Amino acid sequence: MRNMSVVTTFILTGLPHAPALDIPLFGIFLVIYVLTVMGNLLILLVITVDSHLHTPMYYFLANLSFIDMWFSTVTVPKMLMPLVSPGGGAISFHSCVAQLYSFHFLGSTECFLYTVMSYDRYLAISQPLRYASLMRGRACALLATATWLSGSLHSAVQTTLTFRLPYCGPSQIQHYFCDAPPILRLACADTSTNEMVIFVNIGVVALSCFLLIVLSYVSIVCSILKIRTSEGRCRAFQTCTSHCIVVLCFFVPCVFVYLRPGSKDAVDGIVAVFYTVLTPLLNPVVYTLRNKEVKKALFKVRSKSVFTE
Repeated sequence: MRNMSVVTTFILTGLPHAPALDIPLFGIFLVIYVLTVMGNLLILLVITVDSHLHTPMYYFLANLSFIDMWFSTVTVPKMLMPLVSPGGGAISFHSCVAQLYSFHFLGSTECFLYTVMSYDRYLAISQPLRYASLMRGRACALLATATWLSGSLHSAVQTTLTFRLPYCGPSQIQHYFCDAPPILRLACADTSTNEMVIFVNIGVVALSCFLLIVLSYVSIVCSILKIRTSEGRCRAFQTCTSHCIVVLCFFVPCVFVYLRPGSKDAVDGIVAVFYTVLTPLLNPVVYTLRNKEVKKALFKVRSKSVFTE
């Protein structure tokens, strides 16, 4: 990644807010971050130790929890620094490269994983007789590996395109983490090609995944309507609704930030909070903690720990 950059340190301006809100915002985001990490760690622990949860659905949920834990860690701690320290927004050039790569790697992997999870639920509900044969351990491992490799490739493209340009100054990034659109505005060269490739790249990935997820849930809803009992239909619809809300909280802000022409407003940073801070917190609650099987597993783990003590 060779360029003629003069800038060795970038300054992250953080979220736009009044100075009087520094401490309250620090407290709120710190609590959210701690809950996110602890919640996802708990889900990983429960799925690992309880053999009843060693199924395709929970295998993918374990991957999601691992991603969410690190996805939040990549952005939130650096967002907290400027709130308590005047120089907390400084980030070295190489650290910025690493943060951008990690952010897009985990974010795009989560995007692909949502698609795989919706396909898994489609097979489980619409093709129950074929589900066991189609979603064997090898198939699940291949699907999970494909999501991670695709995310890595997608991120490598974004990072290479962004940092192959020269950066001579200014060095203030109008965001709370290193992301391609605000960084490109600091480049000392024409960025039209980069912006077009990023627009197409993210657009194709996000919209394709979102379309596949919508198709999966439309098929799932059609299958749910065939359920005879109203209680069964109601339970299934509640589950699908909560899952769709989380998916929308992830995809809609991404589309707003990356696919909106002339995305140069400070509001982009506020919108990004939805998929960098809130979605990783919602996932453990929506996908697992509301699940009866997970609740039983949590009770077992708690009972074992109390018995051991």
